[in-house]
Amino acid sequence: MPTKPAIFFDLDGTLTDPKPGITGSIQYALHKLDRPVPSQDELTWCIGPPLRASFAALLGGEDLADRALALYRERFGDVGLFENRVYPDIEHVLATLRQEPRRLFVATSKPHVYARRIIEHFGLTSYFERVFGSELDGTRVNKGELLAYAVEQTDVDPAQAVMIGDRSHDVIGAKTNGIRAIGVLYGYGSRDELMEAGAVHLCASPRAVLDRIHSSFC
Repeated sequence: MPTKPAIFFDLDGTLTDPKPGITGSIQYALHKLDRPVPSQDELTWCIGPPLRASFAALLGGEDLADRALALYRERFGDVGLFENRVYPDIEHVLATLRQEPRRLFVATSKPHVYARRIIEHFGLTSYFERVFGSELDGTRVNKGELLAYAVEQTDVDPAQAVMIGDRSHDVIGAKTNGIRAIGVLYGYGSRDELMEAGAVHLCASPRAVLDRIHSSFC
């Protein structure tokens, strides 16, 4: 019996726009460490990739990265988590796909304890079979490792799967596991970043993602 096609959605920059919560919590951590605090617009490059690595870059080394991440979580876990919004048309896309013979999952580098709360807060839980994220200790923060784990846990056929995300690590993680990747341009990655990583298609809107899935991944 053939397996159902599977779709893995990134969270930040793909399903929701988390800019105020993530960048505001980064600013909070940097302020607590008495380090220079860039503007929120200057911190958008931190949205998507593993956050500890972003802190190491911001702080010029590894020494304070763990402390910065702990401070970030002080604010994010109570406030920043909900400074977020679902992109327009995402619910239409998910509702349409959910009615079809497809399996839908979230696959995010964000810790799953946060990702599940965000999905629940915005009323998206019913669309997804499961939410995959990293652990708070950094386990499976790498997108390739996360998707390998998700494939193993769900018995998904990578050849029948697609990853949808806005950053290069989404695309690279998918390719590592033999999964095709669609890059979205309404998030925080650039066209060049996604093309260089190897995205098979680029979409400028959630509705375009739906059209692409129907035309190329039936």
